[in-house]
Amino acid sequence: MEALQEALARFPKPTIFNTDQGSQFTAEAFTSVLRGAGITISMDGRGRCIDNVFVERVWRSLKYEEVFLHAYKDLDEARAGIGRYFEFYNLVRPHQALGYRTPDAFYRGVALTAA
Repeated sequence: MEALQEALARFPKPTIFNTDQGSQFTAEAFTSVLRGAGITISMDGRGRCIDNVFVERVWRSLKYEEVFLHAYKDLDEARAGIGRYFEFYNLVRPHQALGYRTPDAFYRGVALTAA
């Protein structure tokens, strides 16, 4: 709940909030905050783990390429390391599914150049 409230306070309000049907996301405390903010709630189908496959892939990459490789001393160090990883992931790391472009280049419509 704290993370949700912080995100809503710090960032532009999303139109739709999509989750799986985990108990933390179906709890009245969680859904009431979203409804109160005028955010449409979207949930993947029960037992449909592949509905959110792209986000699950991001979390897998984060865990195996960053988190499991570092023993962070504290929360500040973890935030910094994860922040650096997402910068790398979005701006440097090419993705096969995006035609070997970075997510940033793909989003901006930058074509792949021959090396």
